[in-house]
Amino acid sequence: MTGFGEAHRQTNGVAVVVEVRTINNRYFKLTLKCGEGYSLLEPEIESVVRQQIRRGTVQVSLRVDRVRGSEDYQLNPAVLSNYRRQLQELSDQWQLGESVGLAQLLLLPGVVIENPTSPAEAEEEWPLVRDTLVAAMENLAQMRVEEGRAMAADLRANCLAIASELKQIESRAPLVVTAFRERLTDRLQATLAEFAVTLNPADLIKEVGLFAERSDISEEVVRLRSHLEQFDTIMESPESSGRKLEFLTQEMFRETNTIGSKANDVQIARHVIEIKASIERIREMIQNVE
Repeated sequence: MTGFGEAHRQTNGVAVVVEVRTINNRYFKLTLKCGEGYSLLEPEIESVVRQQIRRGTVQVSLRVDRVRGSEDYQLNPAVLSNYRRQLQELSDQWQLGESVGLAQLLLLPGVVIENPTSPAEAEEEWPLVRDTLVAAMENLAQMRVEEGRAMAADLRANCLAIASELKQIESRAPLVVTAFRERLTDRLQATLAEFAVTLNPADLIKEVGLFAERSDISEEVVRLRSHLEQFDTIMESPESSGRKLEFLTQEMFRETNTIGSKANDVQIARHVIEIKASIERIREMIQNVE
C-alpha cells in the first residue's frame, strides 16, 4: 500500500530527518538511503519498520546533521599542493601574472577531508534516529489508513457486483435444463420423424438427467457465496489479512471457472465474464494489502 511519512528531531546539536515511502509489492523489501557510517543501523531500522509493515517496498531516507568540531575537518596537503602546482603552471604558461589564492584552492574537491561518522557515533545517535523513525512511521500509518478505507470501499463494491451477477446465475440455472430438454426434444422429433420412429420418453428423461447432473452448479454457487461472506468477515478483522484475502480470491476465481465450464449456457457465461473481471480487480488490490 502506498504512503509517505516524515519526521524531524533535534537534540544536543544533532538533527535527524527521516522520510519513509511505501509502494505496492507482494513481498517485503527495504531500501535505506543514508549518509556514510549510518548503514550499520539498517538491521535496527528494518526491525522498527517490520513492526508495522509486512508487505510492500519500503524506502527509508535518513539524514543526520550534527555540529562539527575542528577535529572533524582536515586538510589534504598532497592534494592541495598538486592543485597549486598545476594552477601556477597554467598561470605562468598563459602569462596571467596572477598568483593562486588559498581561498580558491580550499573550494576544490578533495582539499578538505571530512571525517566520516564512526560506528560508535552512529550507535550513540541511534535512540534519536529510532524516535524520529517511529514518528515518521506513525505519520505514514495515518496516510495508509486513509488509503485503506478507500481500498476497502472499492473491494466491497466489487464483492457486491459479484454477488449481483451470482444471483442472476442462480436464477438462470434451472432454466438451462428446461431449455436443453426442449432443444433435445425438438431435434430428436425432427430427426426421427423422417424414419417414422417414435421417441421413447424414458430415453429422453435419462439424457436430460445426465445433462442436469453434469451442468449442476448449485455447489459452486454456494461455495462462491460463502467465499464472499468470508471475504467480508476477514476485511473487518483488525489483524493482518492480506494473505487470507489473496487465498480467498484464488478460490473465488476457481469456483467461477467451474461454473462457466459446467453451466454450458450463453447467458451464464456472460455473468461469469463479469464476475471474473471483478475478481481480477480484487486480485490486483489484494496484492497491496498486508
